[in-house]
This record gives sequence, C-alpha cells and structure tokens, in this order.
Amino acid sequence: MKKALQWLDENLEEVLLVIALAAMAVIMGIQVIARYIFGASLSWSEELTRYIFIWAGFLSVSYCTKKCISIKIEQFVAMFPKRGKAIFKGVNHTFELILFLYLIPFAWKYLLSAIANGQTSPAMGIPMYYVQAAPLMGFILSAIRVFQRWIIEWKRVFRKGGE
Repeated sequence: MKKALQWLDENLEEVLLVIALAAMAVIMGIQVIARYIFGASLSWSEELTRYIFIWAGFLSVSYCTKKCISIKIEQFVAMFPKRGKAIFKGVNHTFELILFLYLIPFAWKYLLSAIANGQTSPAMGIPMYYVQAAPLMGFILSAIRVFQRWIIEWKRVFRKGGE
C-alpha cells in the first residue's frame, strides 16, 4: 500500500497528462481520417478534445507546482545562500498555498452551480459538470503539491547546521 501511494504521489499528474495528450491525439487523428478519407466528420471529436484539454490545463498547474517549474525570479533567488533561498521559497509557497486554498471554495461553488444547472454538452450530451469539475480538482491537487513543497522548504530553513 505504501509503495502504491508513493508511486501515485510521484507520478499522478504525469500519467494523467500523458493519457490526456494521447487521447487528444487519437481522437483528432480519428477525426482527420473520418473527414478526409471517409468524407464524414464526427460531431463529438472536437468537443471531447476541448474538454480533455481543459482537464489537462488544470492538471498541468499541479504538475508545474510539484516540479517547481513556474515563472519566478531565478537571478534574484540565486543571490541568497541556501537558507536564504529556502526562506524565499518558503514564503513564496506560503502565498501560493493561500491562493489555492482561496480558489478551492469558488471552484466548489462553480461545480455545484453546474450540477444544479443540469446543462449537457451539445454534441455528446454529457453533463457539463464533468468538465466544470476540472478547476476544483486542479486547485486541490495544486494545494496539496504546494503544501508538500512548503514542508520541504521550511525543513531546509530550520535544519540544524545552517547552510
């Protein structure tokens, strides 16, 4: 069980993003073949690809947070010693965590309104709350990843021996 959780922690976003990219490529490939070889366009392919892309966008926020690849001022941070870098990153992660924790209730309300609305997608007829759940999941995963990074950086700050 511990190994499964560790694997999930290390690979969740990557696996989901690869699956999403592969699904989008296959779906659009089928659409191209259907349109240009068989002369019949699929009504659902572009819609499904768009919805997968939305999910991938919100999942990628969590992935970037986990890997610490975001817009940042590297030259400024590089001027500090190890403990200074850790303090700067810890403060940065604190603000990121506050942001995602602030956004989660709004994403929850957005999802609840989508469920109450009962809207379905035009081409496929799936409930739109499947798509509108993406911000909530993305923000929750991002908050978890930021919290993990936050713990790592503050451990570096308070580690014995300083630098």
